[in-house]
Amino acid sequence: MRDAAESEFAGGRPDPAAGSPERFGYEWQTYAEMRPEYEEQFRRWTVHLDPASWRGMRFLDVGCGMGRNSYWPMKYGAAGGTAIDVDERSLAAARRTLAGFPSVAVRAQSVYEIEPSASFDIAFSIGVIHHLEWPERALRAMAGAVKPGGHVLIWVYGLENNRWIARFLTPLRRLLFSRLPIALVHHLSLYPTVLLWLGLRLGIGRSEYFRLLRRLSFRHLRSIVFDQMLPRIAHYWPRAEVERLMHEVGLLDVRLAWVNEMSWSAIGRRPAQAGAGIAAGPAAR
Repeated sequence: MRDAAESEFAGGRPDPAAGSPERFGYEWQTYAEMRPEYEEQFRRWTVHLDPASWRGMRFLDVGCGMGRNSYWPMKYGAAGGTAIDVDERSLAAARRTLAGFPSVAVRAQSVYEIEPSASFDIAFSIGVIHHLEWPERALRAMAGAVKPGGHVLIWVYGLENNRWIARFLTPLRRLLFSRLPIALVHHLSLYPTVLLWLGLRLGIGRSEYFRLLRRLSFRHLRSIVFDQMLPRIAHYWPRAEVERLMHEVGLLDVRLAWVNEMSWSAIGRRPAQAGAGIAAGPAAR
């Protein structure tokens, strides 16, 4: 079964604005600080790769936000990379975060504009693909950017344990929050954060994700709530759909890991023979 987003927009031209870059730009301008717990989060989201796996690698970070997910590979010894995003506020925050790593280029570029350069060892996207109008095209562009034998990794929302969000929050976000001024949405995020903070203190939630949330500061918790409220598009995919997306773009040796009992980290390898199984980049279609 093809993903609903792909079927709905088949034959059209991708619009980067549909992924809410200006709304995420507000978020990364507001929450631009580096926090120690970000490393643990990164390690969970990229569970297939340990720190040694990044050593000497060149990476592509798709939808880099404030740059925190490029920061850790560089700390682990990556040779360098390119971090791309669309909104200038996100890019400005990323440049500050990555100022100590001159071998990382921070560029204004949409995922749909990635050239099939076959020049990176690893292309990854953390929490971005599920917000896009054309997730499959984005993933295909990432696959075209890695060398033969290179890897593509994504972290996306899972449907498992998130059905209540998909059922209740998604209509509210589509009909209300995504239409409101982003500053107002940020203000409104305070109230569910207070309720969540109190609930966590009272012991609600038994999953690994809730155990993680209990350790976070109120400000960090609010940024997570805000992140859930702001986008125009948010897909919650079951394991089978994530696996299908990876295989659909020609990746091999696809592996999935269930992260925090509510999301999926997936990794796949580009065929060793250049061009095998990987269709032309988006510009050629």
